[in-house]
Amino acid sequence: MAKYGISFLFICFFGIFTCFAQVAADCANAVPICYNTPVNGGTNGYGIDDFNGATISGCITQGSGTIETNSAWYKFKVGEIGQLGFNIGFDSSEDWDFALYRTSDCTSLGEPIRCNYFDNSDDSRFIGVGEDPTSIANIQYDDWLDVEPGEEYLLMINNFSNNNSGFSIQFSGNIFVEFPNTALDCNIIDNLLGPPVIACDNETVVLDATTVDAEDYEWYLDAGTGYQLIPGETNAQLSTAVSGMYRVLVVRPLENNLISETQVAYAPSPETFPLEDETACLDGTAIDFNAKDAEALGAQSSLDFRVSYHESFEDAFDGANALSKEFIPTEVAQTIYVRTTSIENSMCFDASETFVVNGIELPVLDFETEVFICGDEPIVTIGQRIPDNDFMYEWSSGHTSSLITVSEPGVYTLSVTNKEGLIQCITVRSVTVVFSSPPVISDITIEYEDDASNVVNVSLEENGDFEFQVDNGIPQYSGVFNNLFPGEHTVTVRDVNGCGSDTRDFVVVGFPKFFTPNGDNVNDTWEVDGLSVLDNPVITIFDRYGKLLYRIVENSPGWDGTFNGTLLPESDYWFKLTYTNSLGEDTSASFINNHFTLKR
Repeated sequence: MAKYGISFLFICFFGIFTCFAQVAADCANAVPICYNTPVNGGTNGYGIDDFNGATISGCITQGSGTIETNSAWYKFKVGEIGQLGFNIGFDSSEDWDFALYRTSDCTSLGEPIRCNYFDNSDDSRFIGVGEDPTSIANIQYDDWLDVEPGEEYLLMINNFSNNNSGFSIQFSGNIFVEFPNTALDCNIIDNLLGPPVIACDNETVVLDATTVDAEDYEWYLDAGTGYQLIPGETNAQLSTAVSGMYRVLVVRPLENNLISETQVAYAPSPETFPLEDETACLDGTAIDFNAKDAEALGAQSSLDFRVSYHESFEDAFDGANALSKEFIPTEVAQTIYVRTTSIENSMCFDASETFVVNGIELPVLDFETEVFICGDEPIVTIGQRIPDNDFMYEWSSGHTSSLITVSEPGVYTLSVTNKEGLIQCITVRSVTVVFSSPPVISDITIEYEDDASNVVNVSLEENGDFEFQVDNGIPQYSGVFNNLFPGEHTVTVRDVNGCGSDTRDFVVVGFPKFFTPNGDNVNDTWEVDGLSVLDNPVITIFDRYGKLLYRIVENSPGWDGTFNGTLLPESDYWFKLTYTNSLGEDTSASFINNHFTLKR
């Protein structure tokens, strides 16, 4: 299986060469690090107080005696422009803090530009700047750095726990994607063999000690038990195969020999195991790619490697644009590219495997969801006009065809199934069938609260989905209208589904509910307001037996409560209104047959 290296992340790791720890407890002796420099060390002691007795620097406060508590100092120099971060990896049972200073002057550190002091109550494995490489939201991370060439930095790492099993430093950020070999300036490290090297276990690291006047070369390896001569290696270059500290002795004339040492650390490369294809409905349901991680990792630990999924091989190779682990398929067939990456060293990864997500298309249903039928004996056919023979159709009524004929109102639901193997993709669509009848106005009542207020109530023979409109007013769903102006009106009731309408004319006038003809000049006569808006209006007044008592025409005085000069008794009296309508016809006003009271 092919494996590919990439300089997306400069990474170093702990726990492999703690005996080769690169640690400087004091700022003045800060260890230089650059691209591909493995740093895997611990801390020991306090060193010299680099803060001159200060009790606080940024987020780091004085511990036992000084700000520095089991400190380690490192320095690096930026070689390009871009976004930079770093991860400090350690055992999850330990508590580590850091402060980063943008300076190379240990005597004038200033305030740290990034700083983190949170305790490790969540048992995190990393702190740093940028993003936790395990993709966990981690408050022990500060914002990315925007860096430029030539900037120099000092990094202090403190240990605040009783345990100190070592740590790693791992650089990250897009600067390492765009400038994988020059993101950091390695000129700060002066060594014949160059800076320490970290590599994947499927790579070969060649150390080059070529010296112009060399007479001979001797190579040594310290794998943890001291330097031992490597037999037979006498060339200027050495191909390494194992992790360890390497030393070369360059034999020169006049015994002016050179000795140079460097560290080579190999990290295990992941292997991506074959993954089964997936099948899912194209209905917006997500596939949980977290469940695919176990397939990709096999027996490898998820604590050592992480799995990401990508739309293209280029993205998988670059570790870019990872898909959401809650993946929603949108295509009938989509190839997913898998990348397995070492958490300790992102240069070690495998992007050789793919799998296919097969999407099952859902049936498309486009029939109307509301059907309105007008008639005394309605019947209607509903459903999908053009069926697909590959699909199964089933209605809530039990029918198994794409179309059904119904004669009852209600909600009918069609389920259409597309089945592939054991997976069934179902589309559901409901249609509401409404049978309507034209509205019929049965009555209009007009209640007069006083001579200015009225309530008109339009009644229908049957209830339905109707709207009511008086004249050219705004339609409403209620048949009650308040305080209409005096005069002739037209009310129209329509079925909102288009099943006909009914119209009636009515007249609204204003009159008092009672009058008191007692000669005090207050309510002495009964009269009707609003007659002026009608043509040839006539009010006829009757007693309860229907006897005509008085007639009021436009501009005539009101009734004084007498009949042929005789005072009539206190009682209720009735009136009717006639007028000439808009068609020029003499008509009696519909729905007006009200009464009033005479009081003495």
